Amino acid sequence: MLIADRVIVPLDVSSEQDAIALLDRLPQVTFWKVGLELFVSSGPTILSALKTRQKRIFLDLKFHDIPNTVAGACAAAARHGVDLVTLHATNGKESLQAAQEAAITGAAEAGQPVPKLLAITLLTSLTARSLAFELKVPLELPEYVLHMALLAKEAGLAGAVCSPQEAAQLRQICGDNFLLVCPGVRPTWADAKDQRRIVTPDAALKAGADYLVIGRPITAAADPVAAFEHICEELATVG
Repeated sequence: MLIADRVIVPLDVSSEQDAIALLDRLPQVTFWKVGLELFVSSGPTILSALKTRQKRIFLDLKFHDIPNTVAGACAAAARHGVDLVTLHATNGKESLQAAQEAAITGAAEAGQPVPKLLAITLLTSLTARSLAFELKVPLELPEYVLHMALLAKEAGLAGAVCSPQEAAQLRQICGDNFLLVCPGVRPTWADAKDQRRIVTPDAALKAGADYLVIGRPITAAADPVAAFEHICEELATVG
């Protein structure tokens, strides 16, 4: 896999028009993330626009509901031919299993490849203090993230979304075939903004991440193309 294909760039804009402008400005990017703001604004038409441009799609809507509802959402996502879909591990094992089965069915109905379902372990904006004092979870943060990842693996999901700080542990315990997608990745020359558990791109790859989600250091740069290429050049030295 080319290094550039391992960098997922978020389309974190508020309209389809702005999204198309960003796609046209960064033709080098092969993998794009569609999140809540853009999907609520534009609906599935943005997915069609990405497919038309032969881009890979990370549909990051973080489904969290009762099993029947989550399964229906995953089946619908699969019919659009997206590559990755997120749902919260805190849905529970029954819901995760139902989602996986529904994704297979939905993809078959539409003649599309089965998307890889990824469990959200813990949002990268949350800290150990948030987990303990706000969410009242008695586990230490690394232990909690590992538990959520193992739950996803037991349910048959393809992988998980985690901070790169937890990637090495998850890679060691969950195995090489368990997909790890890491947000919270920031080059040393970029502002961390609202991310808390962050790591540099090269360190994230070395820790075992399969894909890196890198947004504002690229999209908010004065020259997004140069920023993307700079990151790819830095990652190329990792091998």
